[in-house]
Amino acid sequence: MTQPRASRRTILTTLVAAAAGAPVLSAVSGAPAVAAGSDLYTSNSHLYQKTVEGQDFARRFKRHEFADADRTTTPRPRLTSVLAIHGGGIEMGTSELCLGIAGYRPDTLEPVTAGTPLYDYWMLEGLRSSGNTELHVTATHCDDPVARSMAAASANVLSLHGCTAAQAGAPAGQPKAVVVGGLNARFGQLLSTKLGAAGFQVLGGDPEDLNGDLPENICNRTLTGEGGGQLEITTELRQSLFGNYSGAANRAATTNDDFWKFATACREAIAAMEAQQLARPSLFDY
Repeated sequence: MTQPRASRRTILTTLVAAAAGAPVLSAVSGAPAVAAGSDLYTSNSHLYQKTVEGQDFARRFKRHEFADADRTTTPRPRLTSVLAIHGGGIEMGTSELCLGIAGYRPDTLEPVTAGTPLYDYWMLEGLRSSGNTELHVTATHCDDPVARSMAAASANVLSLHGCTAAQAGAPAGQPKAVVVGGLNARFGQLLSTKLGAAGFQVLGGDPEDLNGDLPENICNRTLTGEGGGQLEITTELRQSLFGNYSGAANRAATTNDDFWKFATACREAIAAMEAQQLARPSLFDY
């Protein structure tokens, strides 16, 4: 198993922040992904203690009804949850993608297509008019009890994040890209294949702070212990998925064809992953 490690960039960022006597923070919501050492809040619990829900941030989630009235059998657990732990104004566009991939319209929260799978979802969204990057809590420090319990009860977690083209290592002149990461190599392969086939530039999970390879990352805290998937989506790609990228209401109401291509590709990867898991009867023995 991969052991926890601190990235070189995180260590350097922490040292710079310490020397300055304050955290290093970005000022705009389209800013780079924030290294763990620069977070103002050490965990979600810390964030909730120091800020105001409904004013600074919001939490939205849906866990679909799950019941067992049969005394002779035990049902398999729910398979997939989709997370946007830096949604709203923190890493813009990830909340809407979270809902779309889960099977819901971002503007109405109605199912996109009747009869198709609906996945559990959880989001933390920045609500401020500015300064939302202060609300960033790195994925390894996400300790929200609902988010943790959803991950722990899911065979798969797909976690959505935002980054810059430079952080993603996108080629010059081709800033619209997505970095596929997470510990589950098979899930990552499926995500890469489906997104690539849909026409999106897919980059490997090599960038040190973007590859989601730490076991403590919320995307890897899954039921099976095999880890999950993480997508780091560049600002340019996220912007291209909406007719109006400015403001949550505008984004939710202006999802375009590329948005739904991206969401559909992720849903196809999830469906393929679940089909493989359901073919392994021993995976959920308990």
